[in-house]
Amino acid sequence: MTAIAPTVSGAFETGRSDSVIRRLLRRPAAAISAAVVAILLIATLAAPLVAPYSPTDLDYTHLFAPPSWSHPFGTDELGRDLVTRILYGGRTSIVMGVAATALAMLLGVTWGFTAALRQGWTDEMLMRLADMLMAMPVILIALVLVAAFGSSTPSMIIILGLLFSPATARIARSSLLGELRTDYYLSAVSVGATGRRILARELLPNTLPVLIARATIVLAEVIFVEASLSFVGLGVQPPSTSWGTLLQQGYANLYSSYWYPIFPGLVILVAVLALNTLGDNLQQVLDPSRT
Repeated sequence: MTAIAPTVSGAFETGRSDSVIRRLLRRPAAAISAAVVAILLIATLAAPLVAPYSPTDLDYTHLFAPPSWSHPFGTDELGRDLVTRILYGGRTSIVMGVAATALAMLLGVTWGFTAALRQGWTDEMLMRLADMLMAMPVILIALVLVAAFGSSTPSMIIILGLLFSPATARIARSSLLGELRTDYYLSAVSVGATGRRILARELLPNTLPVLIARATIVLAEVIFVEASLSFVGLGVQPPSTSWGTLLQQGYANLYSSYWYPIFPGLVILVAVLALNTLGDNLQQVLDPSRT
């Protein structure tokens, strides 16, 4: 393992002298997107503490109230504060997104690493299966699966996690194949290091930049697809709410309150854009070859 020590130690020295956070904050786009993601996470997960009203408070004297100091985003058809509903709806969207992303990464990385390490007919079979699944539109398959298995939160998490695992598998395989051709891997094999040891201590850490970037992009895609399903009535069902259901309800009441669908739509747009920008910059910051 001495042959690969400089590579690993060099990476750690880089991390000590110039932290990932510091390097990330040097990029304006990355700093802004990270701040936006952090604000969304904190605000939605701490909704009971930061929300101005209770999500069950009804005010029949202020139905479809326009934005004001007391209700910055206005109110809905039952007089409920839209800021509060967006915060609580964001908890559902983000928790579901994180869970589905974790499932997609677990399945995809296992799938892709198995193909890269086995190669031969195993690699060919696994990748052709991934290609076949990736050729089908994600939203179309999601509509079919949700209609068949229901739109409960566990079902949605499993369906979305499965749908994004093939593309994750392809990226994981490509990333690992690049590492398998490096000198440090060949040196480790030549000195008799076991496959599990090399995978756990060298290959997996060196593929993390790509995998972390992929995870942020999957999270953005999951939020978008969940919002799309909820918009057509096949996503999160009342009394639960998400950003997608708020957008759908706002669209249904567009002629009574034109601002109702604007704010949930903007939140979805900002969240997806920030996550995609953050993922791209994270890959560049975490990848030693790009710094």
